[in-house]
Amino acid sequence: KFKGMLLHDPSLKADMAVQRLEELTLKGFVGVRFNPYLWPDQKCMSSKDADDGAAGLAVYKRCAELNMPVGIMCFKGLELHYEDIIKLIEHSPNTVCILDHFGFTGLDERGDDAFKKLLSLAKYPNVIVKLSALFRIPRNDNDSYPYDKVRGQRFVPLMESFGSDRLMFGTDFPFVLNEKGSYQGAVDVVSSWAENDVDRENIMHKTAERLFGVWGGSDK
Repeated sequence: KFKGMLLHDPSLKADMAVQRLEELTLKGFVGVRFNPYLWPDQKCMSSKDADDGAAGLAVYKRCAELNMPVGIMCFKGLELHYEDIIKLIEHSPNTVCILDHFGFTGLDERGDDAFKKLLSLAKYPNVIVKLSALFRIPRNDNDSYPYDKVRGQRFVPLMESFGSDRLMFGTDFPFVLNEKGSYQGAVDVVSSWAENDVDRENIMHKTAERLFGVWGGSDK
């Protein structure tokens, strides 16, 4: 059974955005996606400005009360949204924040600097990192399937800082189907990185089930 995350619309005013969130929660959605590039230029997800509607912050806070994780897609790099994300977290520390695709921290100098920022977020207990889109992490062909450098330079430090119960496997479907190894290859690679059954189960399904509900069931 599929579970859905709704995409927040920053053009909505705060009251309307929260109302829409509540309506879609009742329809079975289990999480919210924030795409920071849907906000107008120079506007932040964490804005308190009434002129901006303060919708992002209102939705983020309400998600804690509804037990709805918020996933943030930093397509252009974590470092561009790092301070904004911290403001969201500190305004609502009980909201679960999921950072997709290793936080978009590529295997290059810029990505290494961003990765340090990602590791620093481990001090916030409700920050989760999604181990997804392995093929997007290498730069200039400096790693390839089965992604040994991604394992050593990204996965291992994440395990040390976050622990397996705050890491969550993902594939970036359907794009992974066009990559070497395809969907099953991504499953096999990340599963092989875990050193024991407890870590493997957490990464491959238990973290996700804790946040979104058991697969095949509707209850969270």
